[in-house]
Amino acid sequence: MIKIQEPSGTWEMAHMDWVTSEPQVGDRSYNACQVIVDRFSKNPIFVPCHNDDTAMDTALLIWNRVVS
Repeated sequence: MIKIQEPSGTWEMAHMDWVTSEPQVGDRSYNACQVIVDRFSKNPIFVPCHNDDTAMDTALLIWNRVVS
């Protein structure tokens, strides 16, 4: 088994997962949550989303909440 390289700084590597089947909340009827965790600091970012979001929707969420 190959060991995964450890990051040397924040946001060099991240884990991403979704929590789905949540009750609809908010004015935009969010029903899922995208969880992005920095591997170095273990700092999580929770992004409300929809469980039918497309790849483009997901990319925009990451761009707007993590990159910029």
